[in-house]
Amino acid sequence: MEPSLPIDSPSLSYWHRTTRSFPHLNANRLARVPPSVQYVIIGSGIAGSLTAWELVNSGVNGQDILILEAREAVSGATGRNAGNIRPDAFRGFRAFAAKHGPEQAVKIIANERLHLEKAKEFITKNRVNCDFNYTTSVEACLSQQYTGFVVKAFEEFKAAGGDVSHIKVYHGEVAKTKARHPSAVCAYEWPAGSNHPSKLTHWILNDVIRSGVRLWTYCPAIKVVRHHEPAATAGLRWDIHTPRGVINVNTVVHCTNAYAAFLLPQLARFVTPRSSQVHSFIPTGALAGEDLLQNTLSLRYHHDHFFSVNQSLVDGTIIIGGTGTRTKRDADSVDRVTIDDSIYSESLANNTRNEFLTLAGATNETLRPGEGLDQAWTGITGITADDVPMIGPISGLEGQWICAGFNGHGMSRMFTCAPGLVKLINGHAWSTTGLPECFRYAESRLGSALHTHTAENRGKL
Repeated sequence: MEPSLPIDSPSLSYWHRTTRSFPHLNANRLARVPPSVQYVIIGSGIAGSLTAWELVNSGVNGQDILILEAREAVSGATGRNAGNIRPDAFRGFRAFAAKHGPEQAVKIIANERLHLEKAKEFITKNRVNCDFNYTTSVEACLSQQYTGFVVKAFEEFKAAGGDVSHIKVYHGEVAKTKARHPSAVCAYEWPAGSNHPSKLTHWILNDVIRSGVRLWTYCPAIKVVRHHEPAATAGLRWDIHTPRGVINVNTVVHCTNAYAAFLLPQLARFVTPRSSQVHSFIPTGALAGEDLLQNTLSLRYHHDHFFSVNQSLVDGTIIIGGTGTRTKRDADSVDRVTIDDSIYSESLANNTRNEFLTLAGATNETLRPGEGLDQAWTGITGITADDVPMIGPISGLEGQWICAGFNGHGMSRMFTCAPGLVKLINGHAWSTTGLPECFRYAESRLGSALHTHTAENRGKL
């Protein structure tokens, strides 16, 4: 599809509905933009907010940074995900290895494990009130076919040097108990987390705004062109056009994820905006009180038929994402190329409701008024052709940088990717970032990767 800005009137997610009091939600909604600034970050989600935080904490004056957001603050995928901070422990190894080689595949998965610890450290050290739960995640294999794939992925990852010491494996009745699902053939468990993503990102925005960073909402960047002014402003390399004025800028950071190709047309065949659907449920008695889920779940029938489950320990709300059952001819399928995050699939909502009832052991029970499906919403993920994000300087556009294309897994990568990007902006070598080399933005990636995405990495919002 043609690259586009976000639509004007998206739906609200559960996370949005429960943070309407955020004081900077509509910051500078009607104000003209300042005429010049050193740094402009495009996008106020976790990528843009954390990049601003890292810049400030590396010594950049907060007043030199401006964040542009096309809609209200944190209105994109960050505020629409399933609330998981869940590293891939081994399952994606085969897909990553096929495109980037076994060595890089091991690094990709190791980086997600490191990210969990970095996220925990950030949230704990700064006492961020974001309902963070440092726990484990149970991956339940609900079919023999999928079990065969997972067993092979586990063994190949281990054989390639991947660390599996933190992963526990269960079979039979123990697997069913761990997964809380009667169809579990086996289950794998490893450290993971969950949180309220809007509360986390709002805290970061609050902190940087206190440091002088400015946020402009409902002010999309329409285009970025080279600055051609007299020598007095020679340090300002780019002009960013917005509906409320033009900003002369030295450094531009693209944190627009699925929408990156709108300002960077060379990415049009590399980044695909794809919708993913999430639901909130009010639990039955079987999932309330002392029976709350203490860990997160991934209930998988197949690569592209799965449900992620995360229960808030604060109010008991259950968040379920995933693909559900669907066919290529399913016109109501949510897994499609689009930027429309205002609608959702009724058939997927019903399918997910049935999974919730199975989880609650309530398939034959009548729900009390107020129990069951509370809300459904969609978010737009940025799927790259080679399944990994783009981090670093943009070739041929000196002063422009990118942190985007997270394939629905941004909450499992941002606390390593954003700090890594800021190290590069501050002049450090790629080796100092600790990131897999395949994450680095390069024109060769755009030309060599096929415009496809693997079933193993779909729908991680």
